[in-house]
Amino acid sequence: METEEDWEKQQDDGAAAGGGGGGDEDEVVKATESMQISGDNKDDAMNVVVDEAAEELTEPIKEGDPREHLNLVFIGHVDAGKSTLSGNILYLTDNVDKRTIEKYEREAKDLNRESWFLAFIMDTNEEERAKGKTVEVGRAHFDTTVKRYTILDAPGHKNYVPNMIMGASQADIAVLVISARKGEFETGFDRGGQTREHALLAKTLGVAFLVVVINKMDDPTVRWSKDRYDECTSKLKPFLKSCGFTIKREVKFVPISGLTGANVKDEVDGSVCPWWKTSHESGENNTTAPTLMSLLDTLEIKGRDPEAPLRIPVLDRYTDRGTIAMGKVESGTVRPGMKVTLMPTRNEYKIEAVWANEEPVAAARPGENVLLKIGGGCGTEDVQKGFVICTSPPCRSVQKIICHMALMDMPDATRIFTAGFQAMFHTHTCEEECTVTKIFETTNKKGQVNKKPAFATVGMRLVCMLELERMTPVETFDEYPFLGRFTLRTEGKTIAIGKITKLPPRKEDGNRK
Repeated sequence: METEEDWEKQQDDGAAAGGGGGGDEDEVVKATESMQISGDNKDDAMNVVVDEAAEELTEPIKEGDPREHLNLVFIGHVDAGKSTLSGNILYLTDNVDKRTIEKYEREAKDLNRESWFLAFIMDTNEEERAKGKTVEVGRAHFDTTVKRYTILDAPGHKNYVPNMIMGASQADIAVLVISARKGEFETGFDRGGQTREHALLAKTLGVAFLVVVINKMDDPTVRWSKDRYDECTSKLKPFLKSCGFTIKREVKFVPISGLTGANVKDEVDGSVCPWWKTSHESGENNTTAPTLMSLLDTLEIKGRDPEAPLRIPVLDRYTDRGTIAMGKVESGTVRPGMKVTLMPTRNEYKIEAVWANEEPVAAARPGENVLLKIGGGCGTEDVQKGFVICTSPPCRSVQKIICHMALMDMPDATRIFTAGFQAMFHTHTCEEECTVTKIFETTNKKGQVNKKPAFATVGMRLVCMLELERMTPVETFDEYPFLGRFTLRTEGKTIAIGKITKLPPRKEDGNRK
């Protein structure tokens, strides 16, 4: 048996003799001679070399990045600075180059809006840039040494709340952006402002943590004032508690400047804000992390089970040499070659390819945003927004649900909630019209229970039955929380939040027409 040196020497001699132009056949002959393979086995040797070359050409598809992936949705009142903060995070993490930033600065100056240039990173269409309002949910990616993130920049204007719901339904963490500027905080937080509705929706849609960033602390009306910061946080805490957040465990507060980047990646200078160092070290903001990004790195999402049955609510679909579905893996693990069931139609298909962040992967675990190529004759009409991709046993598909609900608001023209009331039912990525068919009991603010109510009013909690217009894929909250939460909206208002407690017996499951 030759040593490694002999093998290298023979290679060098062969190259000198052949002048480097021997071709594949000569390479195989040399290989067979050095390995003392007889002439009868040359074909086998050729196959070995060809197979090895093929392996080098087609790299194996990666299993996926081992770092945890989190979806961040940026929510809050219009003009609180959500897009500017999102853009600055991308700039500070080197996801946008200096030349692009300079281009946006020139474009913003042409529109007489110099401070908007960072928002242009997220707000890409002309309507959004001209008005300074986000319309669609913007998406972007960044990562740190320990985690990977997808930013979902939600619109703040009340006309676009349905778009915001779609973005927040995918989120693991909500970043509630509050403007500390005099007058702006009050406008956003007062009745009719979007700060309240967005915080309420974030809880309903199941975010694990709410990070409240008090933005625009560098504004001339604020100047990193601790009094103003405390005023904002003290007004927010009681409201967030009423939304269902556990303040100590689920809500974190941090003061920042989205425009200058202070306290986003690097801690604010002590000469500018002398009180912050003492404040975060003592943990009085429910965190000891000094900056927004270090705080995000410390948050841990519990309850993600890669071994559970697969559940992927479909956010969108399109055609690209086959049918591609977009969604977030809520539970289970998806791999190419898997057989899946689409609910509520119960059609079975095969997953042909999986992409996470546009990279082909061999598997995607809970929390990943994925693109799935669905084979087996699946067309774009066979998979729609709001469908759920499942493995056995598939999720339920029903038209009637029994739920616990909190009534938060009502339309101006209708102040009581009775059987026959109609609204839009929002759950995971699905929107469906619904009708209240029966109210079983109500509980008022004093805790008094009425077992035979005729109606409910704002502030009450109730148990009722809803009938949906079409078969809808859902689960009870106890089984799968992300498929068991819902919101009721009508006339541009969020009127109720709730959870599904009971579904009809399985015989009522059927096809969605």
